[in-house]
Amino acid sequence: MQTILVTGGAGFIGSNFIPYFLKENKKCKVINLDVLTYAGDLSNLSEVEDSSRYTFIHGDICDRGLVEKLFNQYKFNGVIHFAAESHVDNSIKNPDAFVKTNVFGTFNLLDVAKNYWMESPNNYKKGFETARFHHISTDEVYGTLGETGLFTEQTSYAPNSPYSASKASSDFMVRSYFHTYGMNVVTTNCSNNYGPKQHDEKLIPTIIRKAISGEKIPIYGDGKNIRDWLYVLDHCKGIELVYKIGKIGETYNIGGRNERDNLYIVDTICGILDTIIPKEESYKEQISFVKDRPGHDFRYAIDASKIENELSWQADENFETGIQKTIEWYLKKYQ
Repeated sequence: MQTILVTGGAGFIGSNFIPYFLKENKKCKVINLDVLTYAGDLSNLSEVEDSSRYTFIHGDICDRGLVEKLFNQYKFNGVIHFAAESHVDNSIKNPDAFVKTNVFGTFNLLDVAKNYWMESPNNYKKGFETARFHHISTDEVYGTLGETGLFTEQTSYAPNSPYSASKASSDFMVRSYFHTYGMNVVTTNCSNNYGPKQHDEKLIPTIIRKAISGEKIPIYGDGKNIRDWLYVLDHCKGIELVYKIGKIGETYNIGGRNERDNLYIVDTICGILDTIIPKEESYKEQISFVKDRPGHDFRYAIDASKIENELSWQADENFETGIQKTIEWYLKKYQ
């Protein structure tokens, strides 16, 4: 039975991925290493906490001694690396935490894995010939788009926030371990995820929470910033595919082909809430425009052709089906 290390598994995407991965891979064990910042929540993993194939370790990816100890103890055949500081507003206020976790933490994991799996450059130790490091990144490393065009795997990096700059740095570190050491790495860059288990601070949970509590629903600027929205379970399916059959050293962009601006997002959610739990006036009356954040990118959109054509991945949800499931999950949580 193979054992893989998942970092940041108590976060939004990781806590959706682990139950999915364990269900689909009956001969795998998962060790979840998470430092449990404010964004990590072990209750999101309650469905697997009693599984004999799942173990949670409370610890920091920046703690080299701990990471080395875990590799020696569990003899990992793979790493799927989610752990990251990811909230852009927080990176503006406190960028050093992002550099530490996203850059140094990624280097730490890469270097320990390389030393544990490899004898020398391009030479894997016996038993670890197929060991793989999968790095989870973001489309924000590409910067911003105008009204047309899509991010591809060939798009030049142009990060515009301390968060995206730290993720770009970590992507380059992963790339360097492939080109310098021949390490078996893959990277995925995803568009905006949404769905169950996302932290309350993010846009969609904030809209739902504020709406049903009767508060003003804050929308940055004029609400016309555009994102490509990807339902989290579709992302998890893409990650599993790339981890299993993606080509060594390659990057795959995972996007939902669901470009929507923030005005559409808030209008859609309010419209669904008007139907599910109607009140005297529409929830849209609570929408409030607030000062835009510094350096707010206008538009992100991913061309997912590579993963669609090479690995036969396809998103199962469009935004309208995914948001319905998402709202239902949050109403159970908040009510």
